[in-house]
Amino acid sequence: MGTAAGTDNEKGAVMQASSQDATVVVLLADPDAPTAVAKRLARTLPARLAEKSGRQRRFDVEVVSRPFTAGAEDPSTLMRRIVEDGRAANWDIVVALTDLPLHSHRRRLVVDLSHEHGTALLSLPSLGGWRLPGKARRVVEEAVFSLAGPLSPGGEQAPDSRPPLSPFVGRLAPIRPGPVDEEELADLRYVADGPRGYVKLLVGIVRANRPWRLVPGLSKALAAALATGAIATVDDTVWNLATSLSTPRLVVATVGSVGLMIGWLIVDANLWHRTVDESPEARQRAVLYNTSTVVTVSIGVFVCCAGLMVINFVWALFMLNGHVFASATQHPLNAQNYCTLSWFVASIATVGGALGSGLESDEAIRAAAYSTREQERQHMLRGEHDG
Repeated sequence: MGTAAGTDNEKGAVMQASSQDATVVVLLADPDAPTAVAKRLARTLPARLAEKSGRQRRFDVEVVSRPFTAGAEDPSTLMRRIVEDGRAANWDIVVALTDLPLHSHRRRLVVDLSHEHGTALLSLPSLGGWRLPGKARRVVEEAVFSLAGPLSPGGEQAPDSRPPLSPFVGRLAPIRPGPVDEEELADLRYVADGPRGYVKLLVGIVRANRPWRLVPGLSKALAAALATGAIATVDDTVWNLATSLSTPRLVVATVGSVGLMIGWLIVDANLWHRTVDESPEARQRAVLYNTSTVVTVSIGVFVCCAGLMVINFVWALFMLNGHVFASATQHPLNAQNYCTLSWFVASIATVGGALGSGLESDEAIRAAAYSTREQERQHMLRGEHDG
């Protein structure tokens, strides 16, 4: 910790020495996805800020990747950490980015600003799951201009200036100003209200979890599913069942097998969030976390099922003999029956995958189902519960 702090201090000193006539803007980002977003923003942010300021000032933008949310998800605590980091390194403006969903006063936090300390805290999931870099860029730009304030005619920053973020609010509705307690460091807060704000946050959390990572993360489950599918594809009993099932029954079979695997993964890996805190805000967070877990795992399992269907289709093309198939089922082996058989076998293989997922470690499943920050939060909560 001492070495890291020293490195950051040296970086801050160098930045300030080389930028005496510029405003130093630091994007303090949690590792992983927030750092990737911050680095992408840093490539174009200086030019955009200078252009929007009318070339009256210059901005130096740097990215510092650090897990500043480790062990905490309270906005007040995080803002305190950000202010301390900014003071220690002599940064002019600090905009912190995290992929943790943050709450305050039972509201979904989008961004906190402290004009006195020149800091902002942005929760990326609150911006939704689509066009995230563009939305994050607009919020960061608005936050920087609000924190920097307008210049006076003499070229100095106007005192006690606090420009509103009305353009930011208008473009990213349903984001609204939120309440801030007097003892908090933040003096301006924006929250996501209403059902639309909830959906945007949910989609943002699922995006941060990157559910497609569940596919390579379940190697043992996929091995069991592939073995089940390979055997079922050449079984004449399965052929007869596939050709006799109607489309509604195939849909029911698929939904049932996918639901079984989703439930098994959540229960077996203990992904369900439980809270001992009975406050309304804690229950609200628990519902949000559990909903995001179900959606994340569901997307991952559906991707697995679709992949199994394609693999089984290719396997059937190479392995099945039309004459043997017709003799066993009294149906020709045409394109429709290839698709029907592959669909049905994928449902069977998904059940085999659910059983095979029991061979995966709980940590491996959590690593595949959660973002890095969410894994840390889950680990912290489990530690508190065990304690």
